[in-house]
Amino acid sequence: MINKRLLIKNLLAHNDENSFYDKKRKIDIGQKEGKAKFLKHICALSNSNPKNNSFIVIGVEDEDNKIIGVDFFDDSKIQNLINAYLTNPPIVQYENIPFPHLPEDKVVGLVTIRANESLTSLRKNIWKYYGGSVFFRDGSMSMPKVFKSDIKDVNSKIVEAIESHAQNNIQYTLDGVFDFMQNRKDYNPKYMVFKEYFVLCWSGEKKVVKDEVFYSRVDIELINEQVRLFFSTLDEVAISYDAHSFSILEYVQLGIQSNYKYYPLEQTIIKFSDNASYSIESTLIFNPPQFDKKILHHIYNSNNALLEKLKKGFDLNNNELNDLYNLPDTYLICYLNLFNEAIDKLTEAKPYLKPFAKTYKKYKEVLRVLRKVKYN
Repeated sequence: MINKRLLIKNLLAHNDENSFYDKKRKIDIGQKEGKAKFLKHICALSNSNPKNNSFIVIGVEDEDNKIIGVDFFDDSKIQNLINAYLTNPPIVQYENIPFPHLPEDKVVGLVTIRANESLTSLRKNIWKYYGGSVFFRDGSMSMPKVFKSDIKDVNSKIVEAIESHAQNNIQYTLDGVFDFMQNRKDYNPKYMVFKEYFVLCWSGEKKVVKDEVFYSRVDIELINEQVRLFFSTLDEVAISYDAHSFSILEYVQLGIQSNYKYYPLEQTIIKFSDNASYSIESTLIFNPPQFDKKILHHIYNSNNALLEKLKKGFDLNNNELNDLYNLPDTYLICYLNLFNEAIDKLTEAKPYLKPFAKTYKKYKEVLRVLRKVKYN
């Protein structure tokens, strides 16, 4: 089993960007331009490496390889995006890799691309790229080409060697468990062993609501691979497990006028097999709450007025600050109730919410919910 943290270190230490490896400071697939560029790189790496894995490391400075990290990104539907926009899509996996020196809410993103040995191209237009475009890697650049040139398989042995040097061992596993137990000691950390092989650590702050047990500040890591499977500082999560699987049921708290409820959002089941393999299945089970349209019109207009005050630099009173804290949630509710322009207002609000740390955290959580809903 490959230790993904070691894999990233090996990629950064021994290779400049090339035809099987790219690095980014960050990506933004919530915007059309960022989504288009991400798809271009996936397409180019897949076409340039038809017989071995390719990688994109996210959260690294380009000049000196300094690891700065990015926000945890748990979008389990990223393959849906790939399938929607690419013909002959590769298999793409996005994983969140914690590093000891990073803040607890930061990780390094690792994108692994496995080509299907067929030519990959854009299925339809996106941003300034036209449907039918084909991309290849030319050194460290992803470049368009009008035909498939002969690709010599020069990378398989190199990639095999890098992955071989990143194999896990008992010391790395034990170190990972001890690090997790120490770093999460305030949130009841636990470790579990599945199939006498997989070591999973998890922690969370327990909370009982009407006889139901939820956890907040949940952190779940698969220690064998140094992969963070789940992390949240805001959401409520129900956890269950047996000898063969570990299940996460994520809830989102939504409401208006102090009437808030927990709504199931997504269920993720990690299944462990006897042949030293595992699978992760995520199912969106979100049923958006519906509210009175007159009340929502009032809230929507109030949000817009509050946003205008922020844009003009006006100070907010205490009541307005409370409304601002709920602004991301209420824009989300409006959007889910067919106020389609609410998502544009939410995007417009982003730079003005950054100075308000708690509100900006909520904003990022709302974007995560929107990504899951849109991909389904």
